[in-house]
Amino acid sequence: MSNEKVIRLLERERFELSGKSGGGTLQYEAWGYQEKERTVVTRYNIAYINHKISPVDNGRVLGYDNAHGYHHRHWMDSIEPFEFESYASVVDRFQAEWKGLMKRRKEERP
Repeated sequence: MSNEKVIRLLERERFELSGKSGGGTLQYEAWGYQEKERTVVTRYNIAYINHKISPVDNGRVLGYDNAHGYHHRHWMDSIEPFEFESYASVVDRFQAEWKGLMKRRKEERP
């Protein structure tokens, strides 16, 4: 029996948001493998894309991923590393930041 881990797509979700919800798209993608009773995420990409808010970085307003060999956060056109704990904690952090952004944008509307 081989100990080789088979990396596969674990999650791919895409949500088109209405104008009332701020518009844009939420995207979640995770790759990894099963190890006994736990799931190990090896690669992920989470993003809020809205070309009306951010004309740069393909419209990515907010995002988290581990491409290019490190965990990093995208905010508008800037990229910064962050301390990775788990994929679940990254999803929680992303959702909290996105909700905060939507709340601020709603409050700014006349």
